[in-house]
Amino acid sequence: MHESGLITDLVAKIERLAHAQHFHHVTRVSVTVGALAGISPDHLRDHFAYATRGTVAEHALLDVVLLPDTGDPRAQGVWLESVQVEELDEEEEPPPLPVFRSPESVARVH
Repeated sequence: MHESGLITDLVAKIERLAHAQHFHHVTRVSVTVGALAGISPDHLRDHFAYATRGTVAEHALLDVVLLPDTGDPRAQGVWLESVQVEELDEEEEPPPLPVFRSPESVARVH
């Protein structure tokens, strides 16, 4: 459940960003994972691949940097660092924004 909440919130943030900026397709996402986030980079990639099916981030590469310092202020979260995209043509409409629901207490994507 913890991983699902982190990934759901991450994908929702990417979708909102893509929709707001009229991006057609997300090609690469870079995140930083804190030492106390409770998810390994490989596990995060697996969850990300599943959670992005049918979204603008489907097939996007996920770059993960692990923060080893447990005292770092970001140690308990997953932090979205950058998103690479393809832009929409002027006449194209952005895809509808999907609805994600997750418990607020689990949301730690910043």
